[in-house]
Amino acid sequence: MVTQDSLFVKGKLLGQTKAGYLTVSGGRIQSIDSEPSAAAMNWIGSATSWVLPAFFDIQVNGFSGVDFNSGDLVSEQLEQSVAALRRKGVLFFFATVITHSEQYQSACLRSIDKAIRASQLGRAVAGIHLEGPFISPQDGPRGAHPAEHVRPPNFDEFQRLQESAGGRIRLVTVAPEWDGAISLIERLVKGGIVVAIGHTAANRSQIEAAASAGALCSTHLGNGSHALLPRHENYIWEQLADDRLWASFIVDGHHLPPAVVKSFIRAKGVERSILTSDAIAAAGMPPGCYRLGDVEVTVSPSYRVERTDQAGSGYLAGSALDLARGVENACRFAGVTLAQAVQMASTNPARLMGCLDKVGTLVPGQEANLLVVEWEDQSCAMTLKHVVSAGDVVYSNFS
Repeated sequence: MVTQDSLFVKGKLLGQTKAGYLTVSGGRIQSIDSEPSAAAMNWIGSATSWVLPAFFDIQVNGFSGVDFNSGDLVSEQLEQSVAALRRKGVLFFFATVITHSEQYQSACLRSIDKAIRASQLGRAVAGIHLEGPFISPQDGPRGAHPAEHVRPPNFDEFQRLQESAGGRIRLVTVAPEWDGAISLIERLVKGGIVVAIGHTAANRSQIEAAASAGALCSTHLGNGSHALLPRHENYIWEQLADDRLWASFIVDGHHLPPAVVKSFIRAKGVERSILTSDAIAAAGMPPGCYRLGDVEVTVSPSYRVERTDQAGSGYLAGSALDLARGVENACRFAGVTLAQAVQMASTNPARLMGCLDKVGTLVPGQEANLLVVEWEDQSCAMTLKHVVSAGDVVYSNFS
């Protein structure tokens, strides 16, 4: 890691055609100029580089061999995953805990909170995403979550889980068809928690009620669903059509076919679309067998992730994706521009989660969390050259 009083960054900003010059000092962007500062001595970047806001992933179950659902996460493991995510351009993320018993989830949440407090890199965890247990018990909508631990919404239980998490739960995925779900959503929203609809078999009125109660997002829309649905009236169309709901998408080529990604982003609009990875411990690792909590998953040579005991079922169990590849795939699949893909991987999740003070924009006064990349427009290929966290260069690729 390189720490210096002033950092000078050269490259094109999104929306520009010529290189700009960023001066960073005190961990923040001080100025963005058309000409280099007279004080500038050493630069990172070049006239062909792009300078992007760092990525923000709101659903990371684990990364680089580290499982956030193990129940015994320690600071060294957290730092291993944070360092690996940095090398993919992700400076902030939500550690995600999936469905299990209350005792087991509490252990996971306590270990995440403890690891964050003990780690010098803990600020990378912008919050915790509680994805379950208040989800659909049906095969398909339940996804890879263990059926025996799915249960009805219970605000008292959420409060106990939040206490275990040290108050870090900021996003909760809920299936709104449960009795008591709408009341839970209202109470969570009143407490400043962002609620997402997900792993659901809800009908139109239930989805409308959830959005009216304050639910703001759909978790990895198009996944955590039945393999076959009525062609017109179903919960995917209903969530796509509701303009009150943002939606996250896993753009790894396995969860959603390219034509579906294109159609979904066009329907929801770039301004309400979010790219997420749903990464598990296998992400950033070679094909093989890994853990997601107490479930074994298999990563195929094509990086498709399934529960080992459900191989060939068609149901996936997280992904091996990182957001840099998600940005590339969004451009390839949906025909969006680099600027639009970065908006979905950085600005939009930061806006939804109230983190624009840290990430998502590049303006004077903003904390300097940014990427310097080379971008090949024809092939939609990104080469990450430098990662800057709070004004410090924390990763450089000189190849």
